[in-house]
Amino acid sequence: MNGLDSLPVLLIGASSVAVILLKSLFERAQLPPLVAYLLYGLLLGWVGETSGILNEQVIHAFDLLAKLGIVALLFKVGLNSHPRALLAKLPQASLIWLGNFFLAAGLAYLLAHYLLGLEFITALLIAAALSVTSVGVAVASWEDAGLLQSGGGQLVLDVAELDDISGIALMALILAVMPQLINGHAVHWPVVTQTGALFLAKLALFTAACALFARHLEPRMSLAASRLRTPPERMLLVAGVGFVIAALAGWLGFSLAVGALFAGLIFSGDPEAVKTEPSFDDLYTFLTPFFFISIGLNIDTSVLGQAVVPGLLLLLVAIIGKLIGAGLPSYPLTGAAGAITIGVSMVPRAEISLLIVHQASLWPNLISDTVFAAMVMVAAATCVVTPLALNSCFRRWREQLQRI
Repeated sequence: MNGLDSLPVLLIGASSVAVILLKSLFERAQLPPLVAYLLYGLLLGWVGETSGILNEQVIHAFDLLAKLGIVALLFKVGLNSHPRALLAKLPQASLIWLGNFFLAAGLAYLLAHYLLGLEFITALLIAAALSVTSVGVAVASWEDAGLLQSGGGQLVLDVAELDDISGIALMALILAVMPQLINGHAVHWPVVTQTGALFLAKLALFTAACALFARHLEPRMSLAASRLRTPPERMLLVAGVGFVIAALAGWLGFSLAVGALFAGLIFSGDPEAVKTEPSFDDLYTFLTPFFFISIGLNIDTSVLGQAVVPGLLLLLVAIIGKLIGAGLPSYPLTGAAGAITIGVSMVPRAEISLLIVHQASLWPNLISDTVFAAMVMVAAATCVVTPLALNSCFRRWREQLQRI
């Protein structure tokens, strides 16, 4: 192994150490670690440009780890979801989700297309990215306040899960029909409709196959896994099957993210499989930061100044869309204190928003460097501001929130 072969290993090792130190530092400051990962990726990209250390081998290694990070991230989202419990609470949570999802997406689309002058498909993807929320950021704040098990905390969790699932589905649909959405500058709606219908049919078949797997094969596999001697062995078996399902979904044209989410949902209803989650956390902790680091690496530092104004406009829309979209439907159920707090809880954009932007950036000329940087700014800003705002809400309305 020569020096060039050693460079990817060196940088991955150094990045792993940096991730742990930054995670500890940001958590002490009560800030989401993903912001640190984005900044680290941005710094690493700048150093790489000036020093030339980011050669083809290094970029390939970080891209691979980023893809594995996407799978680990979405697998955990699915594993932490509880479809049956969510269906039971759907009548209440869906009312908030409808306003929360569609107002945020609608305002984002109008701003992106008509004010920023972006193409239809680009504006649509930005709308999808800003329609979702971050389960991790909001839930961490509710949990730290000791209110996650309250009615408000559970409502936030349910709506956030609906947000994520619908956002991923919308992303998959948009990317599936995207080649037909734009042919030159014309939108051919009959072809788009046909392609969308074919995609939904394939998705329905894939969903049915996953349901059959969950019903008939997964219990036997989990039983076999439970006989393995150590938790890491059980975890690796479950995670390995999840990665295979994600890869199959990618091969079928649904993207790795969709497949990983479905894989997590398959195992979420099995107590034996869920028991492997503490062991999976180690793999998750190692892989997922590389997804955010990759986002930072892909930011063109020369356009950061140009990205400030569109970033601020998108940030304003991102905040208003969730505050009003989630707050108004919450008011009859939770009162003013609950409505404001739930609206604030929906503001952060992180994992799924950045995933949608990342997937869109893989297509040539779909999202410019300036828009990409602006969306990363939005994600980072909402993740920093939301915990501070929520802590203020908890101090002011703790008693009211406990009674929801």
